[in-house]
Amino acid sequence: MPQLVEIVNPKGPVAELRLNRPAKKNAVTLELLEELVAACAALAAAPGLRAVILAGTGGDFSAGMDTSVLMSFAGDIEGIKAEMLDPPDGIANRFQAPTKALADLPVPVIAAIDGVCFGAGIQLALAADFRIASPGAKLSIMEAKWGLIPDMGISLSLPKLLPADRAKALIMTARVLSGEEALTEGLITRVADNPHAAAMAFAEDLAARSPDAIRAAKTLVDRLWSDTPVGGLRLEAELQAALMGAPNQVETVMAQMQGRKPDYR
Repeated sequence: MPQLVEIVNPKGPVAELRLNRPAKKNAVTLELLEELVAACAALAAAPGLRAVILAGTGGDFSAGMDTSVLMSFAGDIEGIKAEMLDPPDGIANRFQAPTKALADLPVPVIAAIDGVCFGAGIQLALAADFRIASPGAKLSIMEAKWGLIPDMGISLSLPKLLPADRAKALIMTARVLSGEEALTEGLITRVADNPHAAAMAFAEDLAARSPDAIRAAKTLVDRLWSDTPVGGLRLEAELQAALMGAPNQVETVMAQMQGRKPDYR
């Protein structure tokens, strides 16, 4: 069975993490999230690592959480909520752990974004230090489509990138942005016709510099622009747990599935 997350050149100096469900536009499953955490742990221990590229296979970054996963939650929604609110490490639950693992890598992480980058996918991309997207890429913080909020570690990334009003607008509307629009909004670092080639060139440039200085620079900026992650991750989990399975969230899902206008109470 093929790996859901491929590690290319794991010893470095430039390694790649590839989301590998191309037939499903790299839609995220729980197994994929687990593999991504494990892959990050393996790379973090590689002494020759200088940079990491995060990408999807098959022309898309990620279509977001696989709808089959969302549907499976309906059978044990209280159990899912309890799990979200009681993470094993006291900080990040299993939905947040991959973005925290990416953010915690000691070397620069560059997301190369082609095709769609929605929901869970964009939260993974936002966990990278840099994002390079094609002009025609489609990006969206899409959880509002399902009556939910982004809760996969976006509290670690979005406050560094956007003022509050822009963040609220993107989260509340689930607006789909082109690569060019995402650059204007501040969600991505730059636009390139070939994001993977541009990410590789950038990674090789970083890899040629003092690894001590690059790691120290990442630590410096992350600490200056961040607070402790505990409060934000906990807030994500609490707000999402309150939404999941509530009447209006169920109505949102049913309306989406049935192609009709929702009737909120």
